[in-house]
Amino acid sequence: MKKKQIAILGSTGSIGTQALEVIENNPDRYEAYVLTANNRVDELIAQARRFRPEAVVIANESCYTQLKEALADLPIKVYAGADALCQVVEDTAIDMVLTAMVGYAGLRPTMNAIRARKPIALANKETLVVAGELINDLARVCGTPILPVDSEHSAVFQCLAGEVGNPIEKVILTASGGPFRTCTPEQLATVTKDQALKHPNWDMGAKITIDSASMMNKGFEVIEAKWLFGVRPDQIEVVVHPQSIIHSMVQFEDGGIKAQLGMPDMRLPIQYAFSYPDRLKADFPRVDFTLCNHLTFERPDTTRFRNLALAYEALHRGGNMPCIVNAANEIVVAAFLRDEISFLAMSDVIEQTMARTSFVAKPTYEDYVATDAEARHYATEIVKQN
Repeated sequence: MKKKQIAILGSTGSIGTQALEVIENNPDRYEAYVLTANNRVDELIAQARRFRPEAVVIANESCYTQLKEALADLPIKVYAGADALCQVVEDTAIDMVLTAMVGYAGLRPTMNAIRARKPIALANKETLVVAGELINDLARVCGTPILPVDSEHSAVFQCLAGEVGNPIEKVILTASGGPFRTCTPEQLATVTKDQALKHPNWDMGAKITIDSASMMNKGFEVIEAKWLFGVRPDQIEVVVHPQSIIHSMVQFEDGGIKAQLGMPDMRLPIQYAFSYPDRLKADFPRVDFTLCNHLTFERPDTTRFRNLALAYEALHRGGNMPCIVNAANEIVVAAFLRDEISFLAMSDVIEQTMARTSFVAKPTYEDYVATDAEARHYATEIVKQN
């Protein structure tokens, strides 16, 4: 069996490190062909020495010399910079690209991988949030499959297996509700970053953990679901399921609902994307229904968690509005992590940025680039005024 050569964009993050676990546990099936990181050069060096990829890329060019010297005794190609990230995915030996980078930075390399006709294991939700229509059109023209890695979208994808020709009535995305699900508005006003970084069920990177606490992560997943599954905004429902055992559901036109269940473990959807349509034996934790015997559901509160409502608004308005929301959100999350803005003020800044940034109904790639820059500028200025 020829081993599948996998490029991991963002190998030092939460998804990237778990993907490497999957590769390590299936050495007869997978090899890490390319590993990339943004700033975490020490972690990238350690990964490169352990997995011996063909190439490594560090986005921060100031780290190039350190990376190059640390790997000088190994036959590993070393590159640096954003352009190198985009070029390395075109290597003919690559069989799949896992896009696990965080944020808008994942858009351009993902587009290059699609053009190179590399199947995409998509963990960078911002790619479809920012430019869903453009990505879908490009994937269709190039005949490039996009396999979802987010646990919720992987769950929907799994529920749709064997349902070709059966129209979807509704996609139901589950949300844990995050660490502040039961907090009052007064309590939310004093939330600290340390509190926000303690997710009750999932072990994730700082950016996505804050997004989960504010429910912007779920808003982005709503936008992503539209493009992945071809459904209208009114066909996407969010339900809060604090136990995170049901990862998402699909309701069909006859009223029947299929759900995908499992313990909160990202290795399962990562491995499923790598192995699709096969399921590989794994020692991931199993659901014990004698212990998980109390599964609850509730409506999300979009008054306390306004980011979810703002994401729905952006999806309904279309055009470059989701791109504006993403850019503003990246700015406010970074500011919150630097203690420059309060938890609730993040929604205020995003809403004001949506109002001030130029709206484009039919954006091109160049429009998305300009929108991202303009929205970041406005969001930064608004943060300073808070």
